[in-house]
Amino acid sequence: MDTEKIAAFAALLQNAKSAVFFGGAGVSTESGLKDYRSEDGLYNVTNKYGVSPETILSRSFFLQKPDVFYKFYHEYFLSQQALPNVAHKTLAKWEQEGHLAAVVTQNIDGLHQAAGSKTVFELHGTVYRHHCDRCGRDFPTEQVKSLGGNVPYCDCGGLVHPNVVLYEEGLDQATVEGAVDAIERADLLIIGGTSLAVYPAASFLRYYGGRDIVLINKGETPYDTRASLVFRDSIGQVLSAADEAMTK
Repeated sequence: MDTEKIAAFAALLQNAKSAVFFGGAGVSTESGLKDYRSEDGLYNVTNKYGVSPETILSRSFFLQKPDVFYKFYHEYFLSQQALPNVAHKTLAKWEQEGHLAAVVTQNIDGLHQAAGSKTVFELHGTVYRHHCDRCGRDFPTEQVKSLGGNVPYCDCGGLVHPNVVLYEEGLDQATVEGAVDAIERADLLIIGGTSLAVYPAASFLRYYGGRDIVLINKGETPYDTRASLVFRDSIGQVLSAADEAMTK
């Protein structure tokens, strides 16, 4: 890893008054979770359900075949036993120390909060909340998980929906407004673990008006040429190295 670039990253973070982290699935792969679009990602693995994961994770499929949806959802999302990794923990530490104002994430795994982050905007929702599609009643995740992939229904007869944004659904407006406001106020933007290929989430970066961007991703992204620093290393290693450099 380039120590001069790490020192430059640490200096940018120390001088920032409102840094924001914008992250994707690559942040959680170091916790053992699959990403979506890499060679061995969720969208590229053969599954036993006979249709693509993108189709299963759509609003129309959820309504038409909730039994298949919930079997898939339970296997690939609710049954995962992941813990926060060094990237999640470092970001939480930076927030507690006043270096980081917010995390904007495309992930639905709740690992940022599990690590201790408080200001987290989950653009695509979370698997840790569920609600009735008819009456809006909340359902604990443990109750849904205990069904082992069977379809959960509310007492009113409504279908229980994960608080996850499915294809064909819009993002939560309050979450969008909070994320956009944080990005607009930021004077340093750290982008990590995302190819910036998912819209509309990736489009929110256009609201950033600051000078410096630090980009950490193993593959190329559309923002590489705009970034002040680009790292192709492990996101956990880069963040922990920058944290160590700030303490010297």
